[in-house]
Amino acid sequence: QVQLVESGGGLVQAGGSLRLSCAASGSILSIAAMGWYRQAPGKQRELVATRTSGGTTNYADSVKGQFTISRDNAKNTVYLQMNSLKPEDTAVYYCYARNYYVDNYWGQGTQVTVSS
Repeated sequence: QVQLVESGGGLVQAGGSLRLSCAASGSILSIAAMGWYRQAPGKQRELVATRTSGGTTNYADSVKGQFTISRDNAKNTVYLQMNSLKPEDTAVYYCYARNYYVDNYWGQGTQVTVSS
């Protein structure tokens, strides 16, 4: 089992920045990839960015060049640095982890609101 706890969401003006954090605990060594998804009101949950344990990253086209995913292995924490935020980035952001057995784990979500 893997437990995920997110932090760092909030309200920011358009053009501002936020950094989300997701601390993992439990079966850390079984984690194959971690990342972030988001869900805006009335929309389906969508991938934002992922990072494998080997360091390979993947981003949604809509956030390439704007968001950066990173991981601090010593702290078992993954980060999402979000710059030049736009109102359309407003959503609940969920931390995600997948283990080598292809089990998926989710955090509780953190709200990001970007005002225009």
